[in-house]
Amino acid sequence: MLGIHGLWLFILSGILLNITPGPDTAYIVGRSVQMGWRGGVAAALGISAGCLVHVFAAAVGLSALLAASSYAFTAVKWIGAAYLLYTGVQMLRARASTVATNDAAEKPPLSLRQVFWQGAFTNALNPKVALFFLAFLPQFVDVDAPSKALAFIVLGLIFISTGTIWGLGTAIVAAKAASRVRQSSQAMVWINRALGGVFIYLGIRVAMLETR
Repeated sequence: MLGIHGLWLFILSGILLNITPGPDTAYIVGRSVQMGWRGGVAAALGISAGCLVHVFAAAVGLSALLAASSYAFTAVKWIGAAYLLYTGVQMLRARASTVATNDAAEKPPLSLRQVFWQGAFTNALNPKVALFFLAFLPQFVDVDAPSKALAFIVLGLIFISTGTIWGLGTAIVAAKAASRVRQSSQAMVWINRALGGVFIYLGIRVAMLETR
């Protein structure tokens, strides 16, 4: 009815893509280890919210604009890279003295809201994610579909739903496995720095992206 074909192939492909280890998984695991399951859940939901931006952008053609306009692509690319690098550097500069006290060990370094928005911005400001949705979703939409935008949104929501389920499961498992790690303030510092390294890596990758 919506002009979608190969739905089961799309769902299977989406699940395989979601469970493939990558920066998103690393962020969820890192926040789960650092802040418990609530931090991991906030990270997973934030990443999904960022993906929603790209799904609706693909539906209305903004992703196509990024692919066609080198100026638009470059602007989004540098904004995203700057955000990722800044966040990564802030994490790397975290000192043991800031988390070594008992109070800091009991209180998360970030609020759950901050973790959520950090995950959302990481995805929303990454033009590579936008181009991924633009390249992936149309493969399962008929050329003569009555409403391509609606088909894009439905497929995108399915992809995000499976990804969110995976992310939430990953958060809970990682949090349970790392309950002892959270008792060590020094370990928490290095986990924070490892996350900073992930953000810097993403920032560099985004900065090096080129239009095709």
